[in-house]
Amino acid sequence: MSTPAVLVPRRTAIDPAPLGIALVAILAGAWYLAQQVGPRQAALWVVGALLGISLYHAAFGFTSAWRVFIADGRGAGLRAQMLMLAVGVALFFPALAAGTLFGNPVKGLVSPAGTSVVVGAFIFGIGMQLGGGCASGTLYTVGGGSTRMLVTLAAFIAGSLVGTAHMPFWTSLPQLQPVSVVAALGLAPALVLNWLLFALIAAVTVVVEKRRHGRLVAAHVQPARGSRWLHGPWPLMAGALALVLLNFATLALAGRPWGVTSAFALWGAKVAALAGVDVASWPFWMTKANAAALAAPVSHDITSVMDIAIVLGAMLAAALAGRYAPVWRLPLRSLVAAVVGGLLLGYGARLAYGCNIGAYFSGIVSGSLHGWLWLVAAFAGNVAGTRLRPLFGLEVERLRPTAC
Repeated sequence: MSTPAVLVPRRTAIDPAPLGIALVAILAGAWYLAQQVGPRQAALWVVGALLGISLYHAAFGFTSAWRVFIADGRGAGLRAQMLMLAVGVALFFPALAAGTLFGNPVKGLVSPAGTSVVVGAFIFGIGMQLGGGCASGTLYTVGGGSTRMLVTLAAFIAGSLVGTAHMPFWTSLPQLQPVSVVAALGLAPALVLNWLLFALIAAVTVVVEKRRHGRLVAAHVQPARGSRWLHGPWPLMAGALALVLLNFATLALAGRPWGVTSAFALWGAKVAALAGVDVASWPFWMTKANAAALAAPVSHDITSVMDIAIVLGAMLAAALAGRYAPVWRLPLRSLVAAVVGGLLLGYGARLAYGCNIGAYFSGIVSGSLHGWLWLVAAFAGNVAGTRLRPLFGLEVERLRPTAC
């Protein structure tokens, strides 16, 4: 007589408590912003929540995608990023060339390319690997219940504040004037050039992956329970398309593309001001736009509103997936890495005029030359950061070789 199989209880498909909290917070936030700021701010809040859901359900991480390519030659994540960028420039470049979208004025995130971008992006790249995430990755993993990433986020905010204090020095170093390839080359040549570069990068990942593994390695996707689109996980390419469409929605609503880290600097400055630090006298916070942001409520800051909504959207997605389960015990070395990585992330993002979203994703789809410079320098930083991870007890994912 055979032994009966032991039935292991499966986790419920939904975690009701965090799901309810996230839903109520998202709906209440949208209502509040519509009443106190305006319907456009409420719409951006909803876009932020959808970004959080998309990031979590697709597990769309810039950090892990770069790490597995650097360490193991697997390029599916990088190819998804190239698809995202290729679709992005097709949507953004015509709107930016026209200067309007649906009758509203729009402009790209075009920043100077120079010393501060090289240094800042390299530092940011190291921080990505030690902190365990990029800017968007930090937000969606915090929303998903990662207590370690709360530490990274706090250090990210602190590093961003310090970066604003040092910006006059870094901006005094050699740099080019802001360059838009759309304005410099024209719409059609800019599109063709970018598509060729995306195709080249994707082709390189294919060559490297086949040389390392003999084939393209299929990404492991956990089987869906119930509706894949509701509970996750989503295919990586679906996540890439969702992010670019939501970034385009941000352009339509905010008049500029999606950004993340300027809010961290603002939060740090507001906390420092409450503690008695005269941040308003710092040159960075004396510019018209930054001074206005510092003086206004956080609810009026587009980036802050979207960042908070990303956290709530990711919390909702984690609850729908039945995976919202914070763990409060952290190994000491991992905790130290989170602090060091977060400080590097925050400081580097300020120097580089943005992060993986504001400088890399939104910078490139804006046609900004500094976005490409950021990509090269940040990738080099990720190489260094990947090599440093084992010193802090952090995993570097590699596939085991298969037997012939």
